[in-house]
Amino acid sequence: MSTENEGSAVPPAPSAPPPPPADAPAASAPQGAHAGAAPAAGDPYGAQGSPAHQDPGPYGGAPAGPPPGGSSSAPDASWPPPPPPSTPSYGGDGGAGHGAAGHGGGWGSGWGTPYQQPAPKSGGGRGRVVAAVLVAALVAGGLGGGLGYTLARENDSGGSTTVSSSTSGGNVKRDPGTVAAVAAAALPSTVTIEAASSNGEGGTGTGFVFDKQGHIVTNNHVVADAVDGGKLSATFPDGKKYDAEVVGNAQGYDVAVIKLKNAPSDLKPLTLGNSDEVAVGDSTIAIGAPFGLSNTVTTGIISAKNRPVASSDGSGSQASYMSALQTDASINPGNSGGPLLDAQGNVIGINSAIQSTGNGGFGTGQAGSIGLGFAIPINQAKYVAQELIRTGKPVYAKIGASVSLEDTASGAKITEQGVGGTEPVDPGGPADKAGLRPGDVITKLDDRVIDSGPTLIGEIWTHKPGDEVTLTYERGGKERTTELTLGSRVGDS
Repeated sequence: MSTENEGSAVPPAPSAPPPPPADAPAASAPQGAHAGAAPAAGDPYGAQGSPAHQDPGPYGGAPAGPPPGGSSSAPDASWPPPPPPSTPSYGGDGGAGHGAAGHGGGWGSGWGTPYQQPAPKSGGGRGRVVAAVLVAALVAGGLGGGLGYTLARENDSGGSTTVSSSTSGGNVKRDPGTVAAVAAAALPSTVTIEAASSNGEGGTGTGFVFDKQGHIVTNNHVVADAVDGGKLSATFPDGKKYDAEVVGNAQGYDVAVIKLKNAPSDLKPLTLGNSDEVAVGDSTIAIGAPFGLSNTVTTGIISAKNRPVASSDGSGSQASYMSALQTDASINPGNSGGPLLDAQGNVIGINSAIQSTGNGGFGTGQAGSIGLGFAIPINQAKYVAQELIRTGKPVYAKIGASVSLEDTASGAKITEQGVGGTEPVDPGGPADKAGLRPGDVITKLDDRVIDSGPTLIGEIWTHKPGDEVTLTYERGGKERTTELTLGSRVGDS
């Protein structure tokens, strides 16, 4: 998803304070200057529906949650499935042609009317008081200085005088668990990724150290340009830059693994948390390179869990589905692929998408944070990354049925006809064995409410092939339940 940053130019500060009344005493003072410058049908990925996707390399823009609209007929079984209309874009790619978790942003019109310097009041009681205070301060300062000089001369016995100043505030200590302490520990294990295709197009995203062998986890949309003959590099906060290569990428999950060439021996993988145990209201810390500003740290909370999100980078590429962690930590283009940490510094998600309200400003064409960011839960991302490292290909769980991507809010309906004339329920597949039929409307998967096909796909993909789930569905106006063992599909095509 993509969000856009709305705002405007800061109103100018008044050039000077209003002049004091004529009868107020003038006080001179020192002057100085301060420089401040899954497919739905056909089951490519799970429920066999065409997935929709988005970016936190690139971010697009569309409402969070399942993509609206869509045809009630089964989507094309071929991969990649077309992104659903009005889907959010990715959030993390600050470069051209991509959005990523934390990409893009612009400011709109001003905050209001220009600042009007108030006219001086007549009568000037306040002016007299201020001037009197200034004079008193100057006199007191001068008197104190004079007394000090006199006492120094009287006490001077001809020896040397040592002038010492006491330190104030004591030593700065940042306890474990503070944002500063967590950031200091995590930043050395994050990288800014630059990806470019063979024709030079690309963008910027983020990644983090997954193991000591040099594997870096990020978003698929961050490195997609470099998959076929492109260039890929990763830069650490200390400025050390390494060439890298794509080990494997999963378009449906929006997860990718790259490996550093000539990786250093002192890599420190980030500790992975348990995204299932995350609670709404938990503190979050996001690290990334928003708009190319590497090593940026932002904070927030978990504002929702299990948020169904279908995202895309808006370029016509395949869509991704996730049952996301929602956070209000500021995420912009360039944040995509970066870690979302808990208060102890454990990775609980991969920043992937942002909700957008429109296009960005300043000619960037990108959107910025409006406090609606989405991260892939780390429990799911860990499984995907391990499969990519092991085989180079993603593995998706599936039920073996074609579902409609239409946003009906009543459930995920198994289509009456499969893609390209195929059966809507795979003969002998998981759904067939569980007794599901065309026209059945799936309303729950275990305890998760299912309101659409994309929501079902996202929930299925939080599981692994072989997992047993309970499906609640409606047939002929009656509610039923069935047990189903998830099947598997290898690869994105």
